[in-house]
Amino acid sequence: MSKKRCPWAEDVEEIYVKYHDEEWGVPTYDDRELFEMLVLESFQAGLSWITILKKRDNFKEAFDNFDVVKVSEYDDAKVEELRNNAGIIRHKGKINSAINNANVFIEIQNEFKSFSNYIWGFTDNKVLKDTEENYKTNSPLSDKIAKDLKKRGMKFVGTTIIYSYLEAIGVIDNHIHECFKYKEESD
Repeated sequence: MSKKRCPWAEDVEEIYVKYHDEEWGVPTYDDRELFEMLVLESFQAGLSWITILKKRDNFKEAFDNFDVVKVSEYDDAKVEELRNNAGIIRHKGKINSAINNANVFIEIQNEFKSFSNYIWGFTDNKVLKDTEENYKTNSPLSDKIAKDLKKRGMKFVGTTIIYSYLEAIGVIDNHIHECFKYKEESD
């Protein structure tokens, strides 16, 4: 018998199922991983997540394994190199925002000792169960974090992107009750 999953991860490509089963909603505290997901979520804006997942390895290579310091130092030549990389999303605004956001990310690390401390501080280090049959695209929490990140100078971090980010990094757990991941995490 196959495992019951969230509806978006059933009858889809294996890469999507693997992401659901192994990553989505798993609490993440590592700053490199948090930066990676922030970059990927911002590149996903206007596209499907499967598109990003299929290009994820290319993104890792193109963005120096999401080393935030290296990304913060990208120059015009690197931007042009990325714009010519068919393996990633070549949107100039998103590329520039990744560089800009890397600099803001570092500022947040310096202020809070880590980006993890910053992002998890919004929930007092607690995972929020926000499971609903009708999936949301934002919440008061994502509104608050998006507003704060924008105030700090980040780009492509609207409330919908941030809500998806919070789900991806496990701050918000949106596995439905019937999903085996919900059951595992509740045990």
